Amino acid sequence: MAMNVASSSGGGRRSGRRAAVMAEINVTPMVDVMLVLLIIFMVAAPLMTSNIDIDLPVASGGKSIASNTPPLTLSVKRTNGSCNSNVELYLGDAPVAAADLLPKIKAIRETRSEAESVVYLRGDKDVCYTDMMKLLGQIRTAGFKANIVIIPEQGS
Repeated sequence: MAMNVASSSGGGRRSGRRAAVMAEINVTPMVDVMLVLLIIFMVAAPLMTSNIDIDLPVASGGKSIASNTPPLTLSVKRTNGSCNSNVELYLGDAPVAAADLLPKIKAIRETRSEAESVVYLRGDKDVCYTDMMKLLGQIRTAGFKANIVIIPEQGS
């Protein structure tokens, strides 16, 4: 049985030549990281939309409107008390005081075109009729058209 032993003068040392440096980029770890980030964003994106929890009334009729730009929504939520007392107003997702509503809507109306002159009014089903009518009047005073958002009846 013959053993093949390499004779070297330095014992376990390498010879004077160095291995060539690898000048290629390994893309596999980068692809792995990008796929993980893609999955994280796909899962997190729907969770990032914040909606105000409002119990909309159920009604029949109407049709949904498809648009590329997000519409201006005014949400009304009754907190407690009787009619004409405590409601919370949200312009988009931001809370707004009742006294500041008309100036803010007028300022927004000046920046929008005629085609984008619709405000969607979302009212909790426990909000009083008089509160909704006051808000509709303020929306009309600011120069917007108002649509009231409802939930269609089941089966229609």
